[in-house]
Parts: sequence; C-alpha cells; structure tokens
Amino acid sequence: MYIALLTYTAPETEVDYALPDHSDWVRTQFTRGLFLVSGKGRGAADQVILTRPILRGKLDAVLASDPFVVQRLARYDVIEFTATRTAQELAAINEALAS
Repeated sequence: MYIALLTYTAPETEVDYALPDHSDWVRTQFTRGLFLVSGKGRGAADQVILTRPILRGKLDAVLASDPFVVQRLARYDVIEFTATRTAQELAAINEALAS
C-alpha cells in the first residue's frame, strides 16, 4: 500500500485556480478504486492520500497526471508500506493479509 503526500510548490493563490481540476481528478481515482482515503494534511504535507496496493510504476503515472503536478503547482512524496495489521472494516483491501 502507499501513502501519497502532496506538497504545494507554488503559492496557494495559484493552487486555488487549479483546485476544481484537481478535485475532479481525485474523484476519478476514487471511482476507479485506486484511492481509499484522502484529506487535508497537517504539517509538512498539504494533502494525504491512502491508495490501494498497485504496482509502483502505475501509481507514479497516475500521480503524474494530477493537474497540480502537470501545472507544476505541487509534488508527491510516496511512502510504500506493507500493512501487517488491518481493522476488520479494511481487511478486504489488504491483499497481503487476504492470501
């Protein structure tokens, strides 16, 4: 699984102009089943996204298509991890424990 940390690289006034496109893009990733959770970050990251387990290259390609990234308004840092414990409500998405 992955945690994607989005950090703005441009002033928020510029980011705000691209926010509708970014929001549509995030909604699309949820519809496709890739994103599990997203929200505003506190601290270093401006937004935090928890993704489903997928190939890292595919995730990198998806993140590169974010309008914020395309317009060079933000960048992603990705943390890969293997979930060894999962709440019952999330057990179905943890492929490592499902097998």
